Amino acid sequence: MNVSEIMTANPACCTPHTELEEVAKLLVSCDCGMLPVIESEETRRPVGAVTDRDIVCRIIALGENPLKKRVVDCMSTPGFTISEHDTLEFAAELMEKHRIRRLIVTDEDGAVSGVVSQADIARHSREKAGELVEQVSQPSGEPSTL
Repeated sequence: MNVSEIMTANPACCTPHTELEEVAKLLVSCDCGMLPVIESEETRRPVGAVTDRDIVCRIIALGENPLKKRVVDCMSTPGFTISEHDTLEFAAELMEKHRIRRLIVTDEDGAVSGVVSQADIARHSREKAGELVEQVSQPSGEPSTL
């Protein structure tokens, strides 16, 4: 099974210059925990990702005012990507290797076409689900945010 078969297609995205208040509203309205960060609306090429955890750990926990910050102030780079033609097994391997919960899916032009999450894989492959959750959830020195 390919990633394109289970991904969330056409996800909401933001740019490095998007205000965090707008990002927070998008996260709520889209009921998601991560937005791909794209270089521009024209290219939709990913340059990173921003999560609710990025905002909390890199802005709020440091006493910064999120209403005065933009995505560039807290985004995770690089954004880990996968082709929409790659397999679920490969997606799970990447998530395990980098200890992340989401991957940005790109089309043949390198533009964002979707997002695949740990939960997507769990819903479609019980075999990979337990192993993936165990590997991604291992404690580390640096908190994973994707």
